[in-house]
Amino acid sequence: MDSFFESPFKGKTLVEQVTHQSIIVGRYSYYSGYYHGHSFNDCARFLLPDEGADRLIVGSFCSIGSGAAFIMAGNQGHRNEWISTFPFFFMPEVPAFAGARNGYKPAGDTVIGNDVWIGSEAIIMPGIRIGDGAIIGTRALVTRDVEPYAIVGGNPAKTIRKRFGGHEIGLLLQMRWWDWPDDHLKKAMPIMTSEDVTGLHRYWSQTIRDT
Repeated sequence: MDSFFESPFKGKTLVEQVTHQSIIVGRYSYYSGYYHGHSFNDCARFLLPDEGADRLIVGSFCSIGSGAAFIMAGNQGHRNEWISTFPFFFMPEVPAFAGARNGYKPAGDTVIGNDVWIGSEAIIMPGIRIGDGAIIGTRALVTRDVEPYAIVGGNPAKTIRKRFGGHEIGLLLQMRWWDWPDDHLKKAMPIMTSEDVTGLHRYWSQTIRDT
């Protein structure tokens, strides 16, 4: 069965793919974009070139499925509290629109935590923060922040359940294993690939915490 799967790094990690100054990514995170045939750069939609614009920040050890989309650039000039959502300001060539105000309002950085799994064709709206260890279901539309280790799905996305109990989540957030150097990860890999959160915490307490 193992031979069926190819390495997710065959298409390069995000660090190797990203070219836009407003996309910041952590180590080993990857985009499995073989089905949609494009790199991760095309997943970030409407990124602005301006310095200080909203950024897409992706943590380490994230797994991002084919066709996932991160909607950037705030509301892109469409203010839903105004009488019209039409972006008159961005059509200065039309004389009748000359007095229009700029409706663009930034949403702030979109931040994806560490060890986050984002399913194929999920959509993340502007300014969303997804906590460490969360899972975003296939084709979910994420319109609000996601708590650490939550599994969410649907349109709009809602929490289905938590991956672990509250105590175990606390231990995982305390350990921050995604910040460990590779040599510590190598020694802990048999535990990392198990359900033994307390065992991993014991390893961390004995070998890493005070270093």
